[in-house]
Amino acid sequence: MFEVDAAAIERAAALEVTTLRALGVAEGDAVGWLALNQPRALALVRACECLGARYVPLNGRLAAPELAAIVRHAGLQQLLHDDAMASLARQVLALVAMPQPRAPGHVPGDLLLVYTSGTTGLARGAVHTAAAVQANTLAAIDAQALSVSTRTLAVLPLFHVGGLGIQVLPTLAAGGVVLLHRRFDAGAWLRDVASWRPTTSLLVPAAMSALIEHPAWPTTDLTSLAFINTGSSIVPRPLIDAFHARAIPVCQVYGATETGPVTLVLRPNEAMRHPGSAGRPALDVEVRLVGGEIQVRAPNLARGYHREAAAAAFADGWFRTGDLARVDADGYFYVVGRLSDRIISGGENIDPAEIEAVALADPAVAEAAVVGVADPRWGEVPVLALVLRAGAVLDAERLQAAFDARLARFKHPRRSVVVAELPRTALGKVRKAQLAQSLA
Repeated sequence: MFEVDAAAIERAAALEVTTLRALGVAEGDAVGWLALNQPRALALVRACECLGARYVPLNGRLAAPELAAIVRHAGLQQLLHDDAMASLARQVLALVAMPQPRAPGHVPGDLLLVYTSGTTGLARGAVHTAAAVQANTLAAIDAQALSVSTRTLAVLPLFHVGGLGIQVLPTLAAGGVVLLHRRFDAGAWLRDVASWRPTTSLLVPAAMSALIEHPAWPTTDLTSLAFINTGSSIVPRPLIDAFHARAIPVCQVYGATETGPVTLVLRPNEAMRHPGSAGRPALDVEVRLVGGEIQVRAPNLARGYHREAAAAAFADGWFRTGDLARVDADGYFYVVGRLSDRIISGGENIDPAEIEAVALADPAVAEAAVVGVADPRWGEVPVLALVLRAGAVLDAERLQAAFDARLARFKHPRRSVVVAELPRTALGKVRKAQLAQSLA
């Protein structure tokens, strides 16, 4: 683990500028970084900004051929890595020559080239300018009231905009301190909350679940936490309730790789009154619903996709997220699923999140995911995959009674399957295409 503040990162960044120049990095070049969480990632972001280069964080959970494809697509001039990723880096370099031809389309001010998690297809590179990163930082500070007294325990991977842009960069910009874990470990998180006394932390739902299931959860002193933040996918209500029972407000930040990601925010003073909501638009962010789809216009949007001159998702200045939501009378948004996940069965629209919410309310169920599977009569039907809590036994009649009470008959899953685990991205999003293929 590493404790850092803004001054330490600036000192490290000055050294990285010298290092990168010695490697021949110049304005418009792309620098890849493959590593577990550590302060050098933050120093490299700042160094690339100083040099006018693009910083390209790489997901160490990908296979070497997947990373090699990103290296080619990004047009990397340098691939830097830490000791933990040395073997994987060698595998990548065995597949792709370095340096790569410099990619066309660089615009002065470009800073981050971040690849999407690819839950619904091939990863795409979103290009963020330094101005967009700054706008995102200001929106995050405003949403969470970050200040010089903020102590952030950071455990999510810095190769995603969520891990980088929701709390870490904003905390440093606000003058606070960050304790950076190399990767998430439930026991280590609980230990450091008790000893280091953070005021906040960012957790995805899978991490929240791991903490609640940990034997030390009931006895760990969590009173230093003013709030936690979460997001990346729909947050099951039982996870929120477990933290609220410990008097810890569960805030949310909704967004995507392309949005910075700070888009909708549920603030600390709103969290207890609006559990499950993704909140309202962040500072200077405009959000509209078109056919239920969330569309965003904001200064922290990516300026587009790398090597894609005119992506339809960014048409007319509005980014089409592909996420579905509803908004209540007070302007609070509730994310209900993905447009691409919507199941059309016998002409009726079914949003998997509705089914998943019912399943997750069952005390035996730890995780749930619904996908559409082809059916000769109905076109497709919903199939429910369940991961049970340790030692639990599913009461099928109890679960069916819950569906009978809460959902129309056509929305009921035609089949429920207990699985050992759900296929997930690095941020805990379920890879539904992969799941659907395995359940078909």
